[in-house]
Amino acid sequence: LLVLSSPAQSFQEFAGLLQEVEHDRMMLNASDLLIKPLEKFRKEQIGVTKEKKKKFDKESEKYYSQLDKHLNLSAKKRETQLQEADELLDKERANFYESSVEYVYQIHQVQDRKKFDVVEPVLAFLHSILTLNNLTVEMTQDFMPYKQELQLSLQNTRNNYESTCEELEELMKRMKRPSQIYKMHNFPMRGYLYCQEKRALGMTWVKYYCKYQKEGRVLVMVPCEQKTTTKQGPIQLTLKSCIRRKTESIDKRFCFDVETIERLVQTSALQSIHGQDAESEIDPDAQTVCV
Repeated sequence: LLVLSSPAQSFQEFAGLLQEVEHDRMMLNASDLLIKPLEKFRKEQIGVTKEKKKKFDKESEKYYSQLDKHLNLSAKKRETQLQEADELLDKERANFYESSVEYVYQIHQVQDRKKFDVVEPVLAFLHSILTLNNLTVEMTQDFMPYKQELQLSLQNTRNNYESTCEELEELMKRMKRPSQIYKMHNFPMRGYLYCQEKRALGMTWVKYYCKYQKEGRVLVMVPCEQKTTTKQGPIQLTLKSCIRRKTESIDKRFCFDVETIERLVQTSALQSIHGQDAESEIDPDAQTVCV
C-alpha cells in the first residue's frame, strides 16, 4: 500500500482518482450517446447508399451496352427481330430507371436524415457533459437558449422530413415508369442524340448530350467524346423544322432531319436512342417538329 506523507498529497491522489472515474464515465456516455448512433447512421444510411450506387452503376453499364447494340440494328431487319430488340431494351431501360431513381432517392434520404440523425447525438452528448460535470448554473443557463433553439429546429426538420417522404416516394414510383418522363413537358428535354457528320474517312455517327428548350426552339449539343488535342464546346442551334426520316432512306432507326437557322449546320440527320424520344419531338401525322 502507498503511504501518504501529508493530507495535501492525499487530496491530490483523490482528485486524480475522481478525474479518472469522471473520464471513464464521460467515455461511456460518448460511446452510448455519440459514437454508437453515428455508427448506426453510417451503416444504415451511408452503407445502403453505397449499395444503391453499385446497383446503379451495374444497371447503367448493362443499359448503355444494350443501347449501343440496339442503335446499330439495321432498320431492314425483320419486324419480329426489331420487336424483340425493342422489348429487351425496354426491359433494360426500366431496370436502369428503377435503379437510378432509387439511388437518387437514397441520396436525398441521407442528406435529409443527417440533419437530425447526426445533430441529435451531438446534442445529447453535450447535455450529458453538462450533467456529469455539474457545471455552474450560469454556464448551464447560457447554454439553454442554444439547446432549446436546436431542439426546436431538429423537431421541425424531422416533421418536414416525414411530411415530404410520402411525396418523394410517390414521385419515385412515377419516375420508375419511363413513359411518365415524356409527359413532363414543363421541363427542357434532355438526353442523347446521334448526329450524322462528315469526317475525313466518310460519314460517321457522333454522340451528343442534348438539351432542347421548346420555348425559343433552342437545341444545345455537347459532344460526349472529346478529342485529346482540342476540347470542343457546346453547339447551340435554333431549329426551324424537324422531319421524320423515312425508313427506306436510311439504315438506322428513330432518325429525323433537323433544319436550323445557322448557316454552318443548316440540315442534320439525328438519331434518337428510343422511339418514344423521337415521337416526343415529332408529330407522327404531320412529320414536323412539335414546337
